[in-house]
Amino acid sequence: MGDLVRLDLRGQFRHLYMPSTEEVVEVDVPEMQFAMVDGEIEKGVSPRDSPYFASCIGALFALSYTLKFVSKRRPVDPIDYKIMALEGLWTTPAGGVDYAVSDEWSYTLMIMQPDHITEEMFAEAREKLRAKRAKEGHPTFALEGARLERFAEGRCVQIMHLGPYLDEPRTLEKMAAYVQARGYEFHGPHHEIYLSDPRTAEPDHLKTVLRHAVRPAG
Repeated sequence: MGDLVRLDLRGQFRHLYMPSTEEVVEVDVPEMQFAMVDGEIEKGVSPRDSPYFASCIGALFALSYTLKFVSKRRPVDPIDYKIMALEGLWTTPAGGVDYAVSDEWSYTLMIMQPDHITEEMFAEAREKLRAKRAKEGHPTFALEGARLERFAEGRCVQIMHLGPYLDEPRTLEKMAAYVQARGYEFHGPHHEIYLSDPRTAEPDHLKTVLRHAVRPAG
């Protein structure tokens, strides 16, 4: 086995994942690779209470840890790294960015993967986990829908939101004011990065990076 290399993805991308809690900042987000899975929140149900949402989170973390183990134990060029944060791209059936008034949500949940993770490694890990869960009698639909995909976000604004998700509108208003004052407009999905587990963390203790891509207005 070759010498183990340790990647510090969290340090490399700290400016993207640990923004200010006070000020909206602009960042250029490069193309990165993610494990992804799509879903919809059941109408009248919060994400915290959605069984499929929880299954998607579990599937992504299981895949990510399996890939980390495979990467660390491979005989040639073994690489170790820490698992990155869970992220979510959110949209509504009508599109747009007025998320505070919608009760219908579609999402893409995702976790960044290092560039050396290949499609073959991902497919093998997914099938291994699918077979194991099927044998144990657990649902596998979230795993079956998982994919490895590159995502380029480009110019964005972001800020750290502290506290409950229900309080996000006040932080989103701050982002909207910043964007308008600088002649930008939002485009694409609303992006959240969960530095706390959305399934288990107490609402007052949540830390969530709020990000949105921007472009010149008009």
